Amino acid sequence: MRILLSTIALFVIQLSTQAQTNIDSLFAVWQDPSQSDSLRVDAFDEYIWEAYLFSDPDSAAILASQLIEFAKEKHFPKGHALGLNAIGISYDVRGNYPAALDYYQQSLEVFERMGDKNGTAGALGNIGIIFMGQGNYLKAIDHLTRSLKSFEQIGNKRGMANALANIGVIYEYQDDLEEALNYYTRGKTLHEEMGNLRGQAIALTSIGGVYSSKGEYGKALDCYIQSLGLVTQFEDNQMEANILANIANNYQNKKDYDKALDFHLQSLDIKEEIGDQKALAYTLFKIGNIYLEKQDYNKAIKYCERSYDNAKAIEVWEEQKSACQCLYDAYKAIGQSNKALLYMEQMRVAEDSLQSAATSKKLQEMEFAKQVLVDSLAAVEKERQMEEAHKEEVRKKNQTRNMLAGGGLLLLILAGGIYSRLRFTRRAKAIIEKEKDRSENLLLNILPADIAAELKEKGRADARDFETVSILFTDFKGFTAASEKLTAHELVSEINACFEAFDGIIGKYGIEKIKTIGDSYMAAGGLPVPSDTAVKNTVLAALEMQDFIKKRKVKLDASHTPCFEMRVGIHTGPVVAGIVGVKKFAYDIWGDTVNTASRMESSGAVGQVNISQSTYELLKDDPDFKFENRGKVQAKGKGEMEMYFVSKN
Repeated sequence: MRILLSTIALFVIQLSTQAQTNIDSLFAVWQDPSQSDSLRVDAFDEYIWEAYLFSDPDSAAILASQLIEFAKEKHFPKGHALGLNAIGISYDVRGNYPAALDYYQQSLEVFERMGDKNGTAGALGNIGIIFMGQGNYLKAIDHLTRSLKSFEQIGNKRGMANALANIGVIYEYQDDLEEALNYYTRGKTLHEEMGNLRGQAIALTSIGGVYSSKGEYGKALDCYIQSLGLVTQFEDNQMEANILANIANNYQNKKDYDKALDFHLQSLDIKEEIGDQKALAYTLFKIGNIYLEKQDYNKAIKYCERSYDNAKAIEVWEEQKSACQCLYDAYKAIGQSNKALLYMEQMRVAEDSLQSAATSKKLQEMEFAKQVLVDSLAAVEKERQMEEAHKEEVRKKNQTRNMLAGGGLLLLILAGGIYSRLRFTRRAKAIIEKEKDRSENLLLNILPADIAAELKEKGRADARDFETVSILFTDFKGFTAASEKLTAHELVSEINACFEAFDGIIGKYGIEKIKTIGDSYMAAGGLPVPSDTAVKNTVLAALEMQDFIKKRKVKLDASHTPCFEMRVGIHTGPVVAGIVGVKKFAYDIWGDTVNTASRMESSGAVGQVNISQSTYELLKDDPDFKFENRGKVQAKGKGEMEMYFVSKN
C-alpha cells in the first residue's frame, strides 16, 4: 500500500514506477480467484495506482469502487480502506479537496477500527496535506504530527521521513526557518539510514533552500552540490535541472553573475531536452535578468522574449509578468519607449490575472473551510440519527417479540405487512415527486427557463446569436483591503449579502444573471428572450445596485465595519450564448461585447454607472435618464472610447 504524502512523497511513487512493475500481471492476480483475498486486494490496489490514479483519476475512482465492493463481499476491511484512500487521492488529483478529505477521513476510520497503524498514519498524513494546501496550518500540523507518531510506533522510516518533510514545509511556509531546518535534517538522517539516495537529495535541496532564505549562501551551495552529486547516481534529469537552477540562483543572489549564468545555461539545456515548458519560461527569464544586470540589453531581450512566448503559450501569469518586467526595463534602457510601454501594458494584464487568481484561491479556501464545518456538523447529525435508529430497532424487536408471544396473530401481522408496504409505496412515490421538484427547481436556478426546457426536451441546448444584449459588470473597490480586516466568515457573509440583493434586483427587472467571478457580478439583459425594454431595464438595475451599495456603506460606516464601494459598467452589442460543458451546466456568453462591458466597469468610477457609446445611443432620448459625457477615455486593450455616466432624471 502507498499513501499520498505531498510532492515529496510523489518521488516515492515515481521510484516504484521505475521498477517496471508488470501491470498486466497485477491485473491477472486480481482476477485469479485461486489467490488469497489479501494478495488479490494488494495487487488490484497496486494496479490502480500504477495504471490509472495519476493519469486517469476518473477511471481510478471507478476501479477503487469495485475494490470496495469486493472487500465488503469478502468482509475484508483492509481492501475497503485502500479503496476509500484511492478514491480520495483521485479527488485530490482533480482538485476536489472537500471530497478528497471526506474519503480520507472514511479511510482513516476503517484503518483505526482495524488497528492498522501504518494505514492510520498514512491517512492522517493525507488529511494533513489537504489542510496544508488550504492554508489551515494548525490542523495540518496536528494531523501530520499524529501521522509521524504512528509511523514512529511501527518503525516505518520512509513514512517518518515523509511526515518530517511535510511538517518542515509548513514551518517554511510560515517563515519559521529554524524549525523547518530541524525537520528537514531529521528526515535527511532517516533517508541516510535507509540508503535512499533520492530522499537524501530531496532533503538536501530543501535544507539548501532554507539556508538560501536565511542568506547563508555558502551553506546553501554546499547542500545543493551534495544533492547534485547524489542525483547523478540515479539519473533524474528533471531533478538535476532544478538543482542546477537552485545553484544558479544562489550565485545570482551573491551577484556572481558569470557563475549564475553558467549553471542556468546547464539547467536550460536539460529543460529543453525534457520539454518542461513552465520551467523553461522561468529559466529563460532568469538568464535574461542576468544579462539585464550586466547591461547586455540585446541578449536580455532575446531570452526574456523567449520566456514571455513560452509563458504565454501555456498561460502561466507569474512568468509572463516577470518576463514583461525584464523586457520593459531592457527596451526602456535602449530608448525604445513604444516597445517598453507595450510590455508594461502586458505586465498589467498579467498582474490583473494574478490578482484574480489570488482572490479566487482565497474564496476557494474560505469555501473549503465552510464545507469542512458543514461536513463536521453532518457527521455529528449522522451519528445521532444512527443512535436513534438503533434505539428504534431495539424497541421494534421487543414489541414484535411480545406480539408473537401472545400467539394467534399471524393474520394481523400479514395485514400489517400489506399496510406497511402500501404506506412505503406511497411514501416512496411522495419522495420521488419531492426530489423531482427539487431537481426542477435546481435546474431553473442554474439555467434560464427557456434553456432548461430545451435541455430537458432535446438533451442539449444549442448556442444562439443575439444582436442586442446589454452586459452589466460590477466590481468592488477595496475588496483586498476589506478581506484583510474581516474574518473569512464575515467576508463571505458580506459578499453574499450584496449578491443576494443583486439577485433580487435583476429578478425585478427581468435581467439574467450569468455568473459571479470572485467579487465581480455579471448579468445580461435581452436574453435568452430578446426584449425592447432590456437595455433600459439593465441600466435601471445597475442604478438600483449602486443605490443599495451606497446605503449599505452608510449603515456599515456608522458601526465602523469595513464595507465595499462599487464600480458598474454596461455595454450593449451582439453576443453568442449557450451552455458550457456536460457536467455542472453553466449558461454563459461570449463575444467582444463582453470584453468591452468589462472595460466599461474597470474604466468607470466608484458610485457611478459607466455606459458605452452604443448603450447611450439607445437611451439618449429617454426622459427617465440624464447623462454626463466623459469624452474619450482610455480603456485597457481597446484604446480611447466614448463613455458616459448615467443617472436617474
